[in-house]
Amino acid sequence: MLNAQATLALLAGIAGLFFFLEKQFRWRLFEFVPPLLFIYTLPVVFSNTGLIPQEGGLYDGLKTHALPVFITLMLLEVDFVAVVRVIGRGILVMLMGTIGVVIGGPLALLLVRGWLGEEAWKGFGSLAGSWIGGTGNMAAISEAIGTPGAEFGLAVIADNLVYLIWLPILLGSRAWAKRFERFTRAEAGRVERMEAAIQRMRQKSKEVEMRHLIYLVFIGLAAAWIAAEVAPLLPEIQPVISTGTWRILLVTTLGILLSLTPARRIPGSHPLAMAIVYIFVASMGAQAKLSGFAQAPAFLAGAYLWIFIHGAFCLAGARLFRVDVHTAAIASAANIGGAASAPIVAAAHRETLIPIAVLMAIVGYAVGNYLGLLTAQLCYWVS
Repeated sequence: MLNAQATLALLAGIAGLFFFLEKQFRWRLFEFVPPLLFIYTLPVVFSNTGLIPQEGGLYDGLKTHALPVFITLMLLEVDFVAVVRVIGRGILVMLMGTIGVVIGGPLALLLVRGWLGEEAWKGFGSLAGSWIGGTGNMAAISEAIGTPGAEFGLAVIADNLVYLIWLPILLGSRAWAKRFERFTRAEAGRVERMEAAIQRMRQKSKEVEMRHLIYLVFIGLAAAWIAAEVAPLLPEIQPVISTGTWRILLVTTLGILLSLTPARRIPGSHPLAMAIVYIFVASMGAQAKLSGFAQAPAFLAGAYLWIFIHGAFCLAGARLFRVDVHTAAIASAANIGGAASAPIVAAAHRETLIPIAVLMAIVGYAVGNYLGLLTAQLCYWVS
């Protein structure tokens, strides 16, 4: 069995390998099965065959030190003023979709709970984090509520298999543009105004220097330290609100507050955060026991019920706020697919709306931890 250093090197190598294959060879496989699924699954195989440990100080260290850093850095790019100015009512449609995730999770669990284990609510809570924000939020919620590796794996599997069905629906919705606008009574010229607003936005520099990385490491570690000191002083409300939960909520709040300062303009925060999160996902796979995957069919059925509840809320939001199909599709993708899928949907509808998709996804990062934990609490109550 590999020691801690070798295990960490292997986990980082697995994460790097599949992004290398995706970038270098552009296999069509990755259009249907994202690298995330492989990054989670291979460590499951390695740990259950005895190549790497299933528990130990390495994984505890990643939870304690790496997780708060990537949450802080992930949120550093949030710019609420820009989002509201550019997207307008579109952000309300996205939030309606988010409400659909929060309400849909416990409703779906209520229908399938008879076929699931006692801790399935934690898997639903983790999946809610992904469907409100993204992979980083999924990892954060999992740590906050103590999601076992197998339940986290069910969330990863459901996330990807639902993605295979939902993404084509969002991509193909462009063909319904005229009928959709009649249904929602969308305001004429709204898309063109969003495109003009995007052109006026000032983008931060993309060039990353060594000093920028030092700044980011300091900011991430300082936020992690402050959260670790304050969290034990706050009351626990078991089973969802623990010291670990407070630590995640505190570091999330610190990240949002830092995004209101000039720290937001430091380049490199997002890629550095995502590099950490994929290694963390690999470590979650390493801690999973294969026996927990017997619940997969029921869990997946619940996830499909859940996604259509989310879709119904998106349609209701589009009708209520009178937006076009492009905005509604991007809003849903920003929830369900996060920063990875929202730009793809935007490109399929109108390429000029890609920055809109990125902005929506960033807002999802900001609210994902708060509302993901709320969903987890609701799921616990119905379980």
